Amino acid sequence: MIKGVIRTVSFIFLMIGTVGAFCQTPPSTMGKQPNIIFVITDSHRADALGANGNKFIETPYLDAIASQGLNFRQAYVTTAICAVSRASILSGQYQQRHRINDFKTNFSEEAWSNTYPMLLRKGGYQVAQIGFLGVGNNPPAHTFDYWDVKIPWMSEDSVHQTDAITEKAVEYIKQQAENNKPFYLAVSFNAAHEIDPKNGVPAHYLIQPRYSDLYQDLFIPAPPSSTNKHWQEFPDFFKNEKNIARERWQGFLSSPELFERNTKDYYRLITGLDEAVGEIIDAAQKYAPNTVFIYTSDHGFSLGEHGLMGKWYGFQKGIHVPLIFYDLRPQGVVPMGVSDDLVLNIDLAPTILGIAGITAPASMQGMDLIKNFGNKEMRRNSFFYEHTVFPSPLLPKMEGVVSKDYKYLIFTEHDYELFYDLKSDPHEMKNLISSRRYRKKIDQFRQQYQAFKETLP
Repeated sequence: MIKGVIRTVSFIFLMIGTVGAFCQTPPSTMGKQPNIIFVITDSHRADALGANGNKFIETPYLDAIASQGLNFRQAYVTTAICAVSRASILSGQYQQRHRINDFKTNFSEEAWSNTYPMLLRKGGYQVAQIGFLGVGNNPPAHTFDYWDVKIPWMSEDSVHQTDAITEKAVEYIKQQAENNKPFYLAVSFNAAHEIDPKNGVPAHYLIQPRYSDLYQDLFIPAPPSSTNKHWQEFPDFFKNEKNIARERWQGFLSSPELFERNTKDYYRLITGLDEAVGEIIDAAQKYAPNTVFIYTSDHGFSLGEHGLMGKWYGFQKGIHVPLIFYDLRPQGVVPMGVSDDLVLNIDLAPTILGIAGITAPASMQGMDLIKNFGNKEMRRNSFFYEHTVFPSPLLPKMEGVVSKDYKYLIFTEHDYELFYDLKSDPHEMKNLISSRRYRKKIDQFRQQYQAFKETLP
């Protein structure tokens, strides 16, 4: 447990090991469309989770639902930046198709009508958004039944945003106890995003004060790829001092002291999110047990890997995210288990619609993960990665093809290629693009890359 800092919740299945012993689904809810609670966080990398093998971090609630729900351990985003990834989640489309590639562009009216929240609403759901939507500069608040997004990191009465959002989510769930209409609730946290640098103040984390001593005595080793030797192997256009990921690294992770402080604060924010999950599920068990719960992040985060801070590029820590489905109903549609299938953020929209019994439109490019769970014929072998939001030298544009075993990336402005064998080199430290041994495999990935470019729009 969390050394006394987590609030008391009646998350009974943590202690007894079975949800059914705590709360049988009432007969009146059987066969009805389930409520859907979707928690999306910011910058939660896949390995910052006990259930995914992290030996340091304390995430008991997420670990519990991962063990009693469906944990996708190979979940990725197709673009590792907030706005584009969230647009892909909402639309079920690659950026090549939805074309939202900055922080200002909004969905067109037609495109928004085919996002999964709007299709849920057409299908009889009440739809609610707590915490920022994250797409465009004029979000469609009027299309939601409940909308509460302007929640600061720290309010005037010193409530941390994670706590404020959690309290609002719990209150919303309570209010649905007597509602016969199914609801969809999106709970969107800013954590574990950093406070961006401003007015000479480096990037930093704003943590909940009650976690300030957590992990105090923990030793976290530096990533293998964080050495200066590895950084120097990158081309000059990437090592430019204006590279945002390197510039932020300077004030965030460039010394052992900065690395220790900010990595521990990152873990503290994740533990705060874990506590929030416990409270939200506890409320759902009490007031809305006919519910499917989903947890993921809009992208991962580099904590010094490759000499960088942040996400953006197609390296593993920035694109690999947690993804957990948990069905509160003993006879629910979500199976229990662990999956190592390659799944994507674009799969969330058709999967959520499938849970609700609503047909996904043909415009969606993802797959229904629950419907196709265990179907070997539907397993994805690779996917297209793209990040083209900012040009060089700020964030050199990158595209490529990612599989579980290999990765091909290209800096498109510079025609500079990278190729990694993830089986023998999981930390992506050796670029094999010039290797004769891998020439055939590299050519295959180049061909896949061109095929994706032609077929995805």
